[in-house]
Amino acid sequence: MSTPLGYFEQMYADSPDPWSFESRWYDNRKHQLTVAALPRARYLSAFEPGCSTGSLTARLAPRCAALLAVDAVESAVTTTAHRLASQPHVTVARARMPYDWPRQTFDLIVLSELGYYFDDTDLDALIAQSVAALEPGGDLVAVHWRRPVAEHARPGEEVHARLDATPGLELTAQHTEADFLLEVYARTPPAARSVAEREGLC
Repeated sequence: MSTPLGYFEQMYADSPDPWSFESRWYDNRKHQLTVAALPRARYLSAFEPGCSTGSLTARLAPRCAALLAVDAVESAVTTTAHRLASQPHVTVARARMPYDWPRQTFDLIVLSELGYYFDDTDLDALIAQSVAALEPGGDLVAVHWRRPVAEHARPGEEVHARLDATPGLELTAQHTEADFLLEVYARTPPAARSVAEREGLC
């Protein structure tokens, strides 16, 4: 099953920054690399599910005309909203993935340290919703910890393997380290994908 919401709520009850995003060099550098991997200088509409305390959100904000960041834990939403309060183009809201997926499309979706908390059904839904909400030519960025964690439903590399096998996504960039895997996928326009299929190229 997917990691229960109570697990995350307890983590934030024990610490306002349970994964030490504000102090660890690993996360600081990883977030810088994530933003550096974005192929475009600017995006019209971006979505970051599982924003936590907003450390990555703050780095994404200057690259986006509009950015929606959500998290399932109220205290995390409050922290992120306070951090981004001076940037009106950033909307922060409470939402539990994959059930509360927003009804809009994006040209950037960032899945950072998120996919391995979901069971098969919820991960399939998360990926399907991401593809459906990603505009043709848009970018999906995925970055996940590679080492085993008891609370994870699967390894991070399995999340990326599922993304790689998803029709409509084309891998355009990859950065691999011992601790994490960072990949960028482009949303293949449906017309282009159907042509490739007809010609036996996929």
